[in-house]
Amino acid sequence: MSGEKLRVVLVAPRNPLNIGAAARAMSNFGFFDLHLVNPYEVAFREARSAVHAGAVLEAAREWGTVAEATAGCKLVVGTTAVGHRELKHTVRRLEAGGALIRAALAAEEPVALLFGSEKFGLSNEDMSHCHWLMRIPAREEHGSMNLGQAVAVCLYELIRMETGGVSMAPAPGKKLADAAMVERVADLLTEALNESGYVHSDSTPVKVRRLVMRMGLGPHDAEVLLGMVRQVLWKVRKG
Repeated sequence: MSGEKLRVVLVAPRNPLNIGAAARAMSNFGFFDLHLVNPYEVAFREARSAVHAGAVLEAAREWGTVAEATAGCKLVVGTTAVGHRELKHTVRRLEAGGALIRAALAAEEPVALLFGSEKFGLSNEDMSHCHWLMRIPAREEHGSMNLGQAVAVCLYELIRMETGGVSMAPAPGKKLADAAMVERVADLLTEALNESGYVHSDSTPVKVRRLVMRMGLGPHDAEVLLGMVRQVLWKVRKG
């Protein structure tokens, strides 16, 4: 399994100490590719909680959107405490989700693992970029975890079978289109729906993206679908 292919993405983190703790956990378990979407505090690179993990913080990349942060990834997984929210995605327990992530990494496919802000978690818009969600099986009465702890638990799950020399990851499945290609398909479909007069609310782009993510398109299928929608748009605009 290649740790280089895993991208840890912190979405709208608020506390520099939590960012530092997440970086430390990454360094502990051999993951070094940290990305942040709209971090609340710009001074996070000086977080004292990143003991022996300064290099992870120094190399961290900042983005304005989740789409930018996950571009190029073949699998995008969001983390959630679930709680009382009504979710539109498949939610897997940590051990099951970890096995699927290990399989993708073993196949050298780039994976993004998303963690939401300390206060609100991932929004519905954030989750619409995910193929599925993963939860740590904490007790129902106290399901949410500190951001740094959540990162540590998830990353430990990814490496724990490697240390024993035995991997329980299932055989890799089909190759998936990367996140940037999925975003292009969703954007073009939304554009076609706008042109046709189908769009009924501001939530349509999110619903379209979730639909495309559930389709699990391969690279070739994504290109074919893009061609189809482009042709439909050309016909609609032609008149």
